[in-house]
Amino acid sequence: MLPAATRPTVGTDNARPAPTLYLAFELGNRDWKLGFTTGFGQPPRERTIAARDLAALATELTQAKRRFALPAEAPVLSCYEAGRDGFWLHRALAAQGIANLVVDSSSIEVNRRRRRAKSDRLDVRKLLTMLLRYATGERRVWHVVHVPTPPEEDRRQLHRELLTTKRDRARVTNRIKGLLAGQGVCLATLARFGTELPAVRTWDGTPLPPALTRRLEREWQKVRHLTTQIRALQAERRALLHTSADPAVRQVRQLLALRAIGLESAWLYVMEFFSWRQFANRREVGGLAGLTPTPYQSGDLQREQGITQAGNRLVRAMAIEIAWAWLRWQPESALARWYNARFGHGSSRVRRIGIVALARKLLVELWRYLETGVVPEGAVLKA
Repeated sequence: MLPAATRPTVGTDNARPAPTLYLAFELGNRDWKLGFTTGFGQPPRERTIAARDLAALATELTQAKRRFALPAEAPVLSCYEAGRDGFWLHRALAAQGIANLVVDSSSIEVNRRRRRAKSDRLDVRKLLTMLLRYATGERRVWHVVHVPTPPEEDRRQLHRELLTTKRDRARVTNRIKGLLAGQGVCLATLARFGTELPAVRTWDGTPLPPALTRRLEREWQKVRHLTTQIRALQAERRALLHTSADPAVRQVRQLLALRAIGLESAWLYVMEFFSWRQFANRREVGGLAGLTPTPYQSGDLQREQGITQAGNRLVRAMAIEIAWAWLRWQPESALARWYNARFGHGSSRVRRIGIVALARKLLVELWRYLETGVVPEGAVLKA
């Protein structure tokens, strides 16, 4: 919510809103670009400070208020694009009494005629203009990111670390396979690679070169180390599942009661999606997952451009995977019957399009299941 001083006053001719200082950030790794203004038509005051220097930021705020002849207690409304800096700056600004907006960068307008010209100076001025439009009531000018609390953000670390570690292991194993393929070797499995390596022969039956052998041994040590980490993370997650009284973990247990829902999907759904957002309707659920359609209609021209692919990509990918599993493990459910009747007899392309629609419907049903406890129609619980 914007502070009362930043909202326009309506109903009296003489009443005027309190003057507000508007601030836009362009965050970089070494420098931050700041843009200040007080309204439309006012040339912005642009300054550059060292990244993460909150003392310099406070000084620039004081000087900006003096420059625009604002009282020291004048409210400040700021914004910056969501990115690598996350939400710590938002919390730091809120601690100083500054109203801040974290903006989805993909929702910011661009000028196509200028071939999407981009620089820090242009970004700051664009953000300032859109911030003024937002403050005057144009709420759809961009999308504001919902900021999680520190505990809600911390819950994501376990499964995200697990996903990252699995990707790292897959990257190393693919590198091993690539090094072997360069010698004409193709192993069916790497499960016993450490003991089988001395017996591996190249395409002409000769032993592997010594430098390559040593490199493969080191790569295999990385695989073993990452596997140990993965098992430790999975054990930590299982322990939390059985012992934690956290409401989010209780939601995980609730999802696990359904057939076709495993621990990976239930944990990701809750920690990334359901546990820290309050959805008002099914459109918000589909929109946050990026599973909503994007029609293009102009006169007689009508074309469907596919799904938005906005929001949480981890949840979107898992939703598609769980939709396929739902058809297999919940064949008598209402959703599975709907899919089979509408898409089941179509081509492979039609079935892939239909699975996206099923994923969106299933996500909405799971949200209702967690909110009300009502099992999706025709769905079966695990024994």
